[in-house]
Amino acid sequence: MAQAIGMSQSAVSRVWRAFSLQPHRVETFKLSADPFFVEKVRDVVGLYLNPPEHALVLCVDEKSQIQAPDRTRPILPLRPGVPERQTHDYQRNGTTALFAALDVATGKVIGSLHRRQRHQEFLRFLERIDAAVPEPLKIHLVMDYYGTHKMPKVKRWFARRPRYHLHFTPTGASWLNQIERFFGLITERRIRRGTFGSVRELESAIRDYLAQHNENAKPFAWTADADTILKKLARFCVRTSDSGH
Repeated sequence: MAQAIGMSQSAVSRVWRAFSLQPHRVETFKLSADPFFVEKVRDVVGLYLNPPEHALVLCVDEKSQIQAPDRTRPILPLRPGVPERQTHDYQRNGTTALFAALDVATGKVIGSLHRRQRHQEFLRFLERIDAAVPEPLKIHLVMDYYGTHKMPKVKRWFARRPRYHLHFTPTGASWLNQIERFFGLITERRIRRGTFGSVRELESAIRDYLAQHNENAKPFAWTADADTILKKLARFCVRTSDSGH
């Protein structure tokens, strides 16, 4: 850049800092093509901001294919001025899946681990939710259209339990489901930095994290209403259309 415009590198650097420009970074995005995007956003966000009385709002999803990596060399602990270091390469010791339901009001999570991710495992997880929530309470589930969620046996399970009310996030808009924020935390704080000699060790670590999380659980603060979200997305769509795409 400096050579192309005839300026010094330090001058270019000052301009970038002044305008918070970071040309070395690239981020990705995805726009939902769901024909009922607006209606679903209003429905889900309405639950977050104005939850119904005598009911629980649970955000449900699965974190699939969680690997149990073991580093090829022992981890070197941190020292003054030196961060913790681990080998770039690792060996895979299998995978597991975390089925989780986040209580929007309290931040507590109901979790269940399964080696497979079929509708049978999802039904077992639903039974766990049903046993954990007192009978008088209604349950509003926020989830996506993943295949296991719309199998005939799953639909029949919900049909036999009228206290359940389903709210689906738009296709390609997983960010609207608050459980994704919890998945981000457990990945960053426990899974990504861990080493596990087996899937059993990985599952034990996840259960410990769930227990510790629930002891000091706090709800995520959702402040944006549906109109704010839709206006922001509308401005973004205008920018993408102006770019010629």
